[in-house]
Amino acid sequence: MELNVVPNRRQIGFFQTRDHLRSFVETRQPLIWIIALLVGFTVAFAAILFRELIGVIQLPWLGTRSERVFSAASTLSWYWIIAAPITGGLVVGPMLICMNARRVGTVPDVIEAVIDPDRKLDLRDGLLSSIVTAVSLGSGASAGREGPVVHLGAVLATAIAARSQMPKWSHETLLGAGVASAIAASFNAPIAGVLFAHEVILGHYAKRAFVPIVIASTAGSVVSRIWFGNSVAFAISDYSVRSLWEFPAFALLGLLAAIVAMLFQYTLARAESLSRDLPIPLWLQPVTGGVLLGAIAVPFPEVLGVGYEVTDLAVSQMLPLDIMLVLIVLKIIATAVSLAARFGGGVFSPALYLGALTGGSFGVVWASVVPELASTSGLYAILGMGAVAGAVLGAPLSSTVIVFELTGGYTLSIVLLFTVSLSHGIAHAFLGRSWFCWQLQQRGRHTPIAPVK
Repeated sequence: MELNVVPNRRQIGFFQTRDHLRSFVETRQPLIWIIALLVGFTVAFAAILFRELIGVIQLPWLGTRSERVFSAASTLSWYWIIAAPITGGLVVGPMLICMNARRVGTVPDVIEAVIDPDRKLDLRDGLLSSIVTAVSLGSGASAGREGPVVHLGAVLATAIAARSQMPKWSHETLLGAGVASAIAASFNAPIAGVLFAHEVILGHYAKRAFVPIVIASTAGSVVSRIWFGNSVAFAISDYSVRSLWEFPAFALLGLLAAIVAMLFQYTLARAESLSRDLPIPLWLQPVTGGVLLGAIAVPFPEVLGVGYEVTDLAVSQMLPLDIMLVLIVLKIIATAVSLAARFGGGVFSPALYLGALTGGSFGVVWASVVPELASTSGLYAILGMGAVAGAVLGAPLSSTVIVFELTGGYTLSIVLLFTVSLSHGIAHAFLGRSWFCWQLQQRGRHTPIAPVK
């Protein structure tokens, strides 16, 4: 039977501009966009100040304000190398006692604030945490600066949101905006900032949050480029895949990267457990860690600090195989000691470091086995960076894009995504969660992003 239905012009109208604009204004989206821009600029300037503070502290102890910590430390006397982290520990210990949480804030604290509305990010603790991290990294602690700067971005965004009289639902969006700006300003990686905020922090992609987060991330990247210039962190040659027959090698690298990532997380967890069981007062733990770190750094100063210089050397094919293999082991130990001793820092930069050395080592070995099919070891180092980082963070998309933006190696998109995804999948099959989710589970938080359903 045929039905004759008179169309309702309001139902079938495509341009219902007045209704859409009214809804847009009533949900206060224009104001949220403006506040997101404010968050983006504020966090970007804070991230720059944080990075410069690390350099200022680093100069008297390690002899440089730049990322070239290894080169500078190599010229120092052995007793100076030992003294740097010990002195840093003497400063960090008493500062930890002044903090409510008795520890430095990082990414899990931000995720916890998203999943638990009652969990507040304290501004005072956030600022103190940043200072503790700057002292830690400036004195040579083996850790990353990105986790703490993400925490700083979230803390500042939360403070701005609380004072803006905006609806509660928008606070999570603005927190994500602060995180995106922090990543963009730290890495000059605006796309990765947007992805990281959604993939790791919010745990989902939301249309309503997308534009404010993009605005903040863009602001962070613009400020970073004005201050530091528009150059990539790791300048690479024009690396390209030599043969499609290399995909089995990329799969093997994904497996190897997953093993390194799991070993890294296991060592971090064991060191954390041991530090809790040792009868050492909180204020003395960083000093103890400084002694151990200094002992490692005297023969191998490559383990000190964030490690970008050594990562760059691996990507540039300037490290021999034996040194890379030794540094993989020592960097894992040095980072575990630093974080277990309550020095401030994160795991992302060490993961990039380990990935570059793992990939570089694999590339050298692979080239010796099948030289006619092997690309340069530098290409494998880039793939390893993303593969280990993706497995540790539980964020394959963000890690892939961050490596793109750090190296400018966009031509490697297919092989990088393949290697990162495989590494992440293997690590997740064995562990069932990322390092961040493990930390949250230790606090009794079972996040919806921990086991993937």
